[in-house]
Amino acid sequence: MSDTLPPPAGLPPKPHHKKGGHAPSPAAVNAAAASFAALTANLDYLDAASVEQVRQAYRFADEAHLGQLRNSGEPYITHPIAVAAQCAAWKLDAQALMAALLHDAMEDCGVTKPELIERFGAPVAELVDGLTKLDKLQFNTREENQAESFRKMLLAMARDVRVILIKLADRTHNMRTMGDMPRSKWARIASETLDIYAPIAHRLGLNQTYRELQDLSFRYLRPWRYSILSKAVSKARNRRRDLVQKVQQEVEAVFAQTGMQVRIAGREKTLFSIYQKMDDKHLTFAQVTDIYGFRVIVSSVTDCYTALGILHQLYKPVPGKFKDHIAIAKLNGYQSLHTTLVGPSGVNVEFQMRTEAMHLVAESGVAAHWLYKTNDADSATAERLGTKWLQSLLDIQDETRDAAEFWDHVKVDLFPDAVYVFTPKSQIMAMPRGATVVDFAYAIHSNVGDRTVAAKINGEQVPLRTELRNGDIIEVITAPVSAPNPAWLGFVRTGRARSKIRHHLKSMAQTESESMGEKLLTQALRAEGLGKLPESTPESQPIWDKLLRFTGNRTRAELLTDISLGKRVASIVAKRLVVLLSENGEKPDALLLTRERYTAHESLSQGAVVLDGSENTSVQFARCCRPIPGDAIVGYLGRGEGLVVHTDDCAVAKRLQYKDSERFIAVDWADEPVRQFETGVVVTVKNSKGVLARAAAALSVAEVDITHVDMGQEGEQDATDLRFLISVRDHAHLEVALRQLKRTPSVLRAARAKPAS
Repeated sequence: MSDTLPPPAGLPPKPHHKKGGHAPSPAAVNAAAASFAALTANLDYLDAASVEQVRQAYRFADEAHLGQLRNSGEPYITHPIAVAAQCAAWKLDAQALMAALLHDAMEDCGVTKPELIERFGAPVAELVDGLTKLDKLQFNTREENQAESFRKMLLAMARDVRVILIKLADRTHNMRTMGDMPRSKWARIASETLDIYAPIAHRLGLNQTYRELQDLSFRYLRPWRYSILSKAVSKARNRRRDLVQKVQQEVEAVFAQTGMQVRIAGREKTLFSIYQKMDDKHLTFAQVTDIYGFRVIVSSVTDCYTALGILHQLYKPVPGKFKDHIAIAKLNGYQSLHTTLVGPSGVNVEFQMRTEAMHLVAESGVAAHWLYKTNDADSATAERLGTKWLQSLLDIQDETRDAAEFWDHVKVDLFPDAVYVFTPKSQIMAMPRGATVVDFAYAIHSNVGDRTVAAKINGEQVPLRTELRNGDIIEVITAPVSAPNPAWLGFVRTGRARSKIRHHLKSMAQTESESMGEKLLTQALRAEGLGKLPESTPESQPIWDKLLRFTGNRTRAELLTDISLGKRVASIVAKRLVVLLSENGEKPDALLLTRERYTAHESLSQGAVVLDGSENTSVQFARCCRPIPGDAIVGYLGRGEGLVVHTDDCAVAKRLQYKDSERFIAVDWADEPVRQFETGVVVTVKNSKGVLARAAAALSVAEVDITHVDMGQEGEQDATDLRFLISVRDHAHLEVALRQLKRTPSVLRAARAKPAS
């Protein structure tokens, strides 16, 4: 059914700034004053001085918005009053209420921040300034613009959570009154609310706001479907009214018999959640059985479990439909016992048992910190969980300056469908569904994540990419010399783990590139007759400053990194450095110059870059020829890709040398490389049973690791080629492996794989 048909009747209007225009009628002005009077009636939780401050802010805002009307004809001030009323319902402090009343004053009325500081103090002015910046954000369809806007908003709320609470109140009132806005804007604003603001409300535990924003977004995004579903729910409500009343009476009666004090409230599934369930599970409306439910509010945690037992005696429970969110709270602090029971006429009815404090946290999340001013731990838990998530945003921001990358890290945390796992010491941790062992390690501490080498789940060793399941006991094994593997980025699920891995890899690459650049510049300087680079000391700083002006780099580290990546040619930089040093009185060493020139044609030069395999990202070993220690090698300084090492007889290297000879540098192997290197071998075998196992066993005897096997796609033949990718220490180790292969029955030939010329 098309969603472009006219909207159902009764959609409410939306506030729209009409600056100037006709003056409000006396009746409208009286209505605005009455709505503020209604607000002040709900400020009994504030002291008299705070109420007076809120009244002063109202007077200022009323004067600032004088003459501005909404499309409904009401004075514009009624919108800030409505926003402040929602904040008052959350029992926010006077500063937040003042900011809510003033939130449009800076943008719409030309009021300046210094003026607000003078009138109402710096904290209120900062809140208004933060909200004004958020109001200017446009979540366009272009990903990078949306990412940047989203980053600014999340960082504003991370600094002061009241900013996002006021913003959510503002957005809720705008959505409640959006019907009068041009229909062309409905889809964009409703989508933005559904994709961004509703998930933030959910993440902060503001469930009532979350559900309302979802329903209002659905109303304007899919007006026709909303209308039809609304009618269907209304009919179902009438049909089942007797059933719901019967269940309520029976439940109240059974609790009255036991003498337990409870408060029972009906709960109806929201239209959007019904629509979502129908859409996700391809159900008809008649197949959605859990539209109605009940909340049983009791006085203590023990009573929650007692109430559960009483209900299970009254009605039969549905197997597998019990959830204990009290023992294991949700990520946003939500706590409740959930059970689904078979009620009268075989209809499934869901019950939720919780204390009054849990109910406040369930409905208001982070805002429960202000709502529930007692020493009870529940509200503190909600604020702590909300604050923990907000703090993690700042941590990710510190490591991720790129807005799109930040958005990529964070959006996964906005939709957490949690699994609950345990540390070996039985501490419970909530992780997003799909999270892996590596995510768990980073959730404990970034140092644990960075040093992870292996893990056990329920006592059994598992791969690091293993997804976590409810109830798993996870033990992470670390090693002091271990570092994050770039391959982890392919399977980690949480924004925290992804940003920590990327940050570590970038830092490591930066350090290694700088070190390689220093080696290359030193080598080029030796060719000019100078033995070493000037030290990084205050005395040598003028020389480095002149050199950086010449190259256009900001720092010494940046210059050396550029040299290692091939963005700067070391020999040109070295020649300039010689000129600068000679101006400073340092002359080339004639003996060193002569020796370097005589050995320049040899691959073994005094200034050659020595490789031992510890270079990681700053040096790549070419896949075309896969050099190993013992091979004669050459180094090619590719533009932006760092140093690439080839064997000197590699056809690819020869072609590059013909086109780009000045980018080749002398490289040599260290006496004792610190790791093994990959190379390829081709083994021609007679086709017979078990031949692959025998070839693999021969390589195992030679203490060689097999990293890949390719048997080709040919049909059955008398002889076939097996291609192995193996890790060896050096040339001698490779020869041992080839001898073992040649001695193996059914092996006709064994040789190192050579690249095609």
